[in-house]
Amino acid sequence: MILVTGAAGFIGANFVLDWVAQSQEPVVNLDKLTYAGNPENLASLQGNPGHIFVQGDIGDRSLVDRLLAEHKPRAVVNFAAESHVDRSIHGPEDFIQTNVVGTFHLLESVRAYWGSLEGEARAAFRFLHVSTDEVYGTLGPNDAPFTETTPYTPNSPYSASKAASDHLVRAYHHTYGLPVLTTNCSNNYGPYHFPEKLIPLMIVNALAGKPLPVYGDGMQVRDWLFVKDHCSAIRRVLEAGATGETYNVGGWNEKPNIEIVKTVCALLDDLRPRADGQSYATQITYVKDRPGHDRRYAIDATKIHRELGWKPAETFDTGIRKTVQWYLDHPDWVAHVQSGDYRNWIGQQYGALA
Repeated sequence: MILVTGAAGFIGANFVLDWVAQSQEPVVNLDKLTYAGNPENLASLQGNPGHIFVQGDIGDRSLVDRLLAEHKPRAVVNFAAESHVDRSIHGPEDFIQTNVVGTFHLLESVRAYWGSLEGEARAAFRFLHVSTDEVYGTLGPNDAPFTETTPYTPNSPYSASKAASDHLVRAYHHTYGLPVLTTNCSNNYGPYHFPEKLIPLMIVNALAGKPLPVYGDGMQVRDWLFVKDHCSAIRRVLEAGATGETYNVGGWNEKPNIEIVKTVCALLDDLRPRADGQSYATQITYVKDRPGHDRRYAIDATKIHRELGWKPAETFDTGIRKTVQWYLDHPDWVAHVQSGDYRNWIGQQYGALA
C-alpha cells in the first residue's frame, strides 16, 4: 500500500492512473479537491478496489494520522501543492499554507508513523516529495542547466513556497533520519492538465476561437517533460533512489514559449482545421509580461539516468501530438473542468481576451 497526496490534480492523477494500471499494490489517494483537483481525472478508477479516495487536507493532522495508522503504507508520495505562478502572485497566502505549512504537518504525521514502525517495515519506508525546477530561479541564455547542486534562488511566491517545502523535507532527513527522496521536475504537459497552464490554455482557446495570449515576447524558455515520463521517473526513484538524495527530472526539450504555441497551432491545423481555412496561429496575441517572469529553466537529468537508468520515452514531437489529440478526444472533460473559478481567473489574468 502507498499513500499519494494531491492525486486528483494533473501530475498526481496521471501517477495514480499509471500506478493502478501497472501494479497490484493498492493506493490511497488524499486530495483536498481545490479548484485544480478534479475527481473526473480519476473517473476510470471508480469501483476499483486498488484505489481508495479520501477527500482531505495534508495539513489535517488527525486525518493523516488516521490514514497512516489504518492503511500502513510503505511509502508516501507527496504531490499536494498549490502550483501556479500567476495565482501565487495574486494570492500568495494559499501557497504558503499548503506548500509550507501543509508540508510541515504532513512531515510531522509521517515522522510519527515512521517512528512507530519496526524492523523491515521501518527500513523499507520512503517519503517522496515532488517538487519543481522553479526553486532554482532563472538561467541566462548561455548558462548550464540546473543540477541537483544548483543553489536555490526562487523568484515567485510559488517557487519560494516550494523551496521552503524542499528544505523542510531535507531537514527532516538530516535531523530525524526520515528516509526521504526529492524530485525536481521541469514543465510537465499531457492529459488532464488544468487549462490555465500554457499548453492546455492554447488548445482550449484555439478551439473556442479566442485569442491565444502569449506573455511578453514569448521567448521565455522552458524544458518540457511529458507527464507519463515524469510518472515513470517517480516510480523509479521510489524503487531505487538513495534516501536523502535529490533527483532532477527533465525531458531534454528546451523550447521558447512562442515555439510551443506555434507547434500547438500547427497540430490543430492538421488534426482539427478551422472552418475558414486559416491557421490557428492568426489567433496569437501578445500580452503584458508576468511580473518577475523567469527567462529560462533547463534541467540536467544526467544523475537520474546515470544512477537509476531512467530517461524519457517521449520526444517533444511525440508527446505534444499525443497531448493535443487527447484534448480533442475528451471535449466533455474540457467543458466540465472550465468551472466558474477557472473562468474568473482567466478574466482576471487576461481581461477581455477571455
